[in-house]
Amino acid sequence: MALKHLGIVAWLALSALLSQHASAQTTPASLPAVTTIGSLDVARYMGTWYEIAKFPNRFQAKCAANTRAQYLAQTDGSVQVLNSCTTAEGSSTTALGRAQQIGGTHSPKLQVRFAPEWLSWLPLVWGDYWVIDLDANYQLAAVSDAKREYLWVLSRTPQLNSQAYEALLERLKAQHFDVQKLDRTPQASVQR
Repeated sequence: MALKHLGIVAWLALSALLSQHASAQTTPASLPAVTTIGSLDVARYMGTWYEIAKFPNRFQAKCAANTRAQYLAQTDGSVQVLNSCTTAEGSSTTALGRAQQIGGTHSPKLQVRFAPEWLSWLPLVWGDYWVIDLDANYQLAAVSDAKREYLWVLSRTPQLNSQAYEALLERLKAQHFDVQKLDRTPQASVQR
C-alpha cells in the first residue's frame, strides 16, 4: 500500500521516511537489488487492500488487527491513501496520506507521505512504496523498499488461500527477503 500502504500506511509513508533516514542501513553488497514488477496499472491497483502480513515496524506498533489500505486516484495523478487498523484496545485508528508514481505512467515505484501537505517539499517525508510482486488479477501483492527494511503482503480479501501465500513466500525468498520476519495480521472475515 502506497501509495504508502496501510501497510501500508501512514505506516508506509513513515516507513519510507524512516528508510531514507536510515542511510547507514543499506542493502548488503552481497545481495542483488530489489526487483519490482515490470509495470503497474495504477487504476487497477486502486481500491481496498488488506494486510495479510508485514515486517514489524514502529509506525504500526499500535495496530493489532484488521489493517487495511484504501487507495483512491486523484485528478492531479496522485493517489489518496487511507490506512486503518484496530488497536489492542479495540479502537480504530486511521492515517491519511498521498502517493505518487516515480517514473513513467506504468512505473511500479511510488513514493508515499503521511506528513502534512506543507511539508511535502522535504524529501525525507516521502517513503518508497515499491510493488515487488503482483498477480495478474491484481488480487495479491507484495510491497517493499529498496533496502528490504519493510515488507507488506496485501490481498483484496481479508483471508488468503494458504497455497497462494506459500507460493508468494517462495518468490519473496528468491528476492532474498527473510520471510521468517513476517508477522501475520489478524483479519476479521467481514469488515464494515
